[in-house]
Amino acid sequence: MIAAAMRAVRGWCDEAWETWDRFWFTPTDPATLGLIRVLAGAMILYTHLVWTIGLERFLSRDGMLSPEFVRRFQETDWAWSHLNYIPPGLPLLIAHLAALAIMGAFCAGWQTRITGLLTAALVVSYANRAPAALFGLDQINGFLALYLAIGPSGAAWSIDRWLARRRTAPGPKRGGGSPAGEASTGAAPSIGANVSIRLIQLHMCLIYLFAAVGKLQGESWWNGEAFWGAVANREYQTMDLTWLAGYPMLVAALTHITIFWELSYSALVWFRLTRPFIVAISIPLHLGIAFGMGMITFGTIMIVGNLAFVPPATIRRVISVAVRRS
Repeated sequence: MIAAAMRAVRGWCDEAWETWDRFWFTPTDPATLGLIRVLAGAMILYTHLVWTIGLERFLSRDGMLSPEFVRRFQETDWAWSHLNYIPPGLPLLIAHLAALAIMGAFCAGWQTRITGLLTAALVVSYANRAPAALFGLDQINGFLALYLAIGPSGAAWSIDRWLARRRTAPGPKRGGGSPAGEASTGAAPSIGANVSIRLIQLHMCLIYLFAAVGKLQGESWWNGEAFWGAVANREYQTMDLTWLAGYPMLVAALTHITIFWELSYSALVWFRLTRPFIVAISIPLHLGIAFGMGMITFGTIMIVGNLAFVPPATIRRVISVAVRRS
């Protein structure tokens, strides 16, 4: 009996290890990772380009937030930022423009291994320099930049990929390499692409799980009034949805649907049957946040994060169809 129990335990451990190994180390087409790089890279470039408007005021060491104040604000000496050591004026502007050039190169997929690591470091550095202006969007940008830098995010939809295809293209077709061609041929599957996608997926699950747990600590999410509090808040209100006051049952339903979706996301998104519905719901939900509450960038980047659950074959098929129709 003991021997049979030991064999059963050993078999369970072997099966668990095989499942773990398949989850993390199955080579994956980098199409999804490459698309996330393009979209997240564009968002990172845009959000840091906006800093140009108040560059001296917010990011200069002689601006509103001195390095000493930032250290006291963060209560740590580990929040390093290269901007603390750059003189104000022209040197700061040059450093900022260089950072934007690196982020643009990463978005386009040029020298992605290098520009990816630099972009991830720059995103953290800018956030550490102005922590008082740190919001959810910046945090999403940060973890996406990190995970994209870990994996081969330049292996698809990138200048790096185009150059690689150009070097290997035979005969008179040398110099080609259109998106439609890449959609049909694709890059070689890699373990690194799978690891990066898994990290993004798990991080998205944690975001929704902790968001739901935090909401459940508030009474309005239990009694069904939370959705009304969001749409009636004038600070974020960009669309007049106050007509919902006449439909309390609809407000309660939208409140409970939202909290149920966030709470169940980290479980249901892993099942093949429920995954399309869970990911599909994220689109109208975050578009509602984007256009109904004025948080367009945050709503957009959350949709980009949800793309990690879209299969690479679907990404290539959709892009191929779009290219043929254009």
